Amino acid sequence: MKIWANRFNIYFPLVLAVVLSAGCKSPEGKRDSALTSLRVHGETKKDASDRSTSATVFRANPIKVQIDRNPLLTEYHVKEAKMVEVMGGFAIQIQFDRKGSWLLEEYTTANRGRRVVIFSQFVAPPAVEPNEERWLAAPKIGQPIKDGLLIFTPDASEEEARQIVKGLNNAAKKYQDSETSW
Repeated sequence: MKIWANRFNIYFPLVLAVVLSAGCKSPEGKRDSALTSLRVHGETKKDASDRSTSATVFRANPIKVQIDRNPLLTEYHVKEAKMVEVMGGFAIQIQFDRKGSWLLEEYTTANRGRRVVIFSQFVAPPAVEPNEERWLAAPKIGQPIKDGLLIFTPDASEEEARQIVKGLNNAAKKYQDSETSW
C-alpha cells in the first residue's frame, strides 16, 4: 500500500505542473483575439449592370440605400478604431491608414450629399466566432473628410460596438504586422 502512496506523491505534482503550465483557451480569450470585418461602400445610382445593389440600414427605422457592390474601404485600411463619447451616447471612430485616408478624401470630395454605408461582420457576445453581420450606419457626407477619420453612430449596442472596435484593432494589428514582415 505504501508503494501506491509514494507513486501518487510523485505523479500528482507532475500532472499539476503540466496542467497549470498548459493553460486554457477560454471563450473570452478567443473573443478578445477575434477579427472584425469592415466594408465601407459608396452610395450610387441604380444602373442596369450588376455593379450596384441595395442595402437596408438601421433596424428600428430602416432606410434603403443603393450602393456600389465594391467597397471603397475595408478592415485592411484601418489604422486604429475606438469608441468615443458623443452627446447622448457613443460612436465608433475609425482612423484609416494613408491609402485609406486618400480614398476616403477622394470619395467624400466628389460625392457631397451622398452617403457612405458601413457594413461589419463581428463577434456578438457571448459568441466566440464571428456570428453577426449588419449594416451599421449610413452617414451623409457634408464635407470632404481630409484627415482619414470616420466617426459614426452604429446600429449596435454598446457591448457590440466594443467588440467591433476590439476586432478592428486586432485586424489592424494583424495587417500592419504582415506589411512590415516582408
